[in-house]
Formats: sequence, structure tokens, C-alpha cells
Amino acid sequence: MTTVGVLRETADHERRVALTPDAVRRLRERGTGVLVESEAGARAWFGDEQYRAAGAELGDRDRVYAGSDVLTCLAPPADADRLRRGQTLIGLLAPLAHPEPAGRLAAAGVTAISLDLLPRTLSRAQPMDALTSQANVAGYKAAIVAAEAYGGYFPLLMTAAGTVRPAQVLVLGAGVAGLQAIATARRLGAVVTGYDVRPQARADIVSTGAAVLEAGHPVAASGDGYARALTEQESAEQQRALQAAVARFDVVITTAQVPGRRPPVLVPAATLAAMRPGSVVVDLAAGPDGGNVEGSVAGTTALIGGVTLIAAGNLAATMPQAASTAYAKNLLALLAVLTPEPDLGDEIQAAVTVTHAGRVVHPAVRQLLEGAAL
Repeated sequence: MTTVGVLRETADHERRVALTPDAVRRLRERGTGVLVESEAGARAWFGDEQYRAAGAELGDRDRVYAGSDVLTCLAPPADADRLRRGQTLIGLLAPLAHPEPAGRLAAAGVTAISLDLLPRTLSRAQPMDALTSQANVAGYKAAIVAAEAYGGYFPLLMTAAGTVRPAQVLVLGAGVAGLQAIATARRLGAVVTGYDVRPQARADIVSTGAAVLEAGHPVAASGDGYARALTEQESAEQQRALQAAVARFDVVITTAQVPGRRPPVLVPAATLAAMRPGSVVVDLAAGPDGGNVEGSVAGTTALIGGVTLIAAGNLAATMPQAASTAYAKNLLALLAVLTPEPDLGDEIQAAVTVTHAGRVVHPAVRQLLEGAAL
């Protein structure tokens, strides 16, 4: 019987857990053993007793590493060197952004499966799409965070003291997170405008009832559905158009990312300086390499010339129950199609398998490692 292990996340401010008690119950119904590290779900309010009731065994970290065939996580564990030959690690491993760990996992004989490599355009892959499920949570929370930080009301209010105008909200990027931010800000009563360089994304903005900001020329998406990286000329045109528009808004939420690359800077310092005091900017793309806003430092909130800049690159972790539940369902769907020996002829398994049998088998990751070695 295969045993799936659940590791407690060790990253700072990470409250999610890879598998919830309900997901454990479903795995046990499939005849799969589950070994959960004690207190793995505590920060998401899933207690050890809930995991026991679902049929899991509980143990310390040593036991989980020793007794599991497959280990599940969100971010790569800091102690991944404890994995042994023949084990499988599944998580959001980000090998395109950080390929070096893949080389070490391959050398250790570990099979590494990364959910963020899933081909999002495949219909049968949609139940496994962890990037989408987590972006949905983050987009929702971004609107809530912005509303809390903004010093005025989001909706139009008629009061005895007069009419209060609604907040003007701009969302840059209309992928999953952006569309959820747009929808949530509209539910809160704000007047919302969306922007994206992709023509099809502009149609999605219109479908939410929001207005579309016309700035720069539309750019076709790449094959994975993301916006491709802009050329220098396209980027300069976009910057000029956005700088003229952004200052009109009370709240700006940025969500634009390009997989495996640094997020594009959509709001430079000059644009931030042109915004009215009291305005709020929430940068969902903020990470170790920066974000969509110049000067974003992931995990921080700064007051810059009267503008509140919230660099919130991991908002899904602030809603751990919802985010963990969605992620666990993604894992369940993926585990249902994975074979004990990865079938690299299957388009899903080939796309998400990074290392196997002592080699880096994912072409893009292998190319990055070979380029770094030159």
C-alpha cells in the first residue's frame, strides 16, 4: 500500500497545509495510507484529532520522512535533503524560478512533481490546477485587504450628511486573481476598472461588469494562457499609458506575472508619487525578485508619499482554511492520475515531472540548469 505523507510547512507566515482531513478521508477510501506530521494543519485550524478521525496516522517529522512513499507540501521543505532514493515529492516547487534544488533532488534519486508546471490549457488538468485555486483565494483577499486599508468607503452611500462617492478601483492583470479581485471589489460596491494586455482578458473584464482601461496596444497571450513578456517598445508604450491613468484611482491592485520570470513593473516610483495621498496599492505579484510596483518588498506595508503600498505576494496563506481545502482537492485530482512509475508519455505527467530516476527530465528545467553550469 502506498503511503502519502503530509509535512508541516516551515516557511515564514505560511499557514496552509497540503492535505486536509477531508482529503485524507478520501485517500483512505482509495486504499492509500496517510501519515501526517503532528500539528501540520494547526495553523489552518485542522487539528490532529480531525486527521486521526479521518484515518491518518500521526507522527513527528522523522517518522513522516521515514514512512512515506510520497510526500506532499506547498513550498519545497527546507530539509528536502532528508528525502531518500525512490521517494516522490509533490508541491509548488517553482523549478523554473529556482532550478537548483531540482539538480539536488535528481542526484538524490527523488521524483519531484511540481504542480505549478501543470498545463493550464488542458481541460482534464483543471481539477489539479493549484495555481488557479490559490490565485482565486488571493484575488478575493486582495480586495478585502485594499478595502480595509483604504480610508474611505468602497460603495456609494447616501447619508444624512450627504452622498459619499464610491471608491474608484483599478485592477491591473485580468487572470484568475485579477478577475476575482474585480468581482469582489464590485460586490463591495466600488466602481471597478480592469486592465490587461491580452484581448481575450479584456473580454473577461467586461463579463464581470467592470470597465476596461484602454492603455497601450493589446498583446496576444502565450500558449499557456499567460501574457507573454513585452518587448521594450511595447513595455514603454504601456508604461506611458498607465502612468497617465493610474493616478485617477483610489485603489490599485496589481496581479501581473510571467511564469519563471521577474514580474513586470507596471507602477514605477513616478506613478506611485503621482497618486493622491490616502490611495492604496496592493501588489499581489510581490516576491523575492520584486513585484509589479517599483520598491515592493514582499510581506511589507509601506507609506510612500501618503500612498499605502501593500506588497502581498502570498495572500492565499492568510486564508488557510479556504486555500488548504482547494489545494488538497488539486492534490487529490493529481494523485488519482499519477502512476507509481511516471508515465512521461502522458501530457500531464510529463508536464509536472521535474526529476525521476536520477535525472532532471523536464526539458525547460534541464535547460536552465545546463545554462547555469556554463
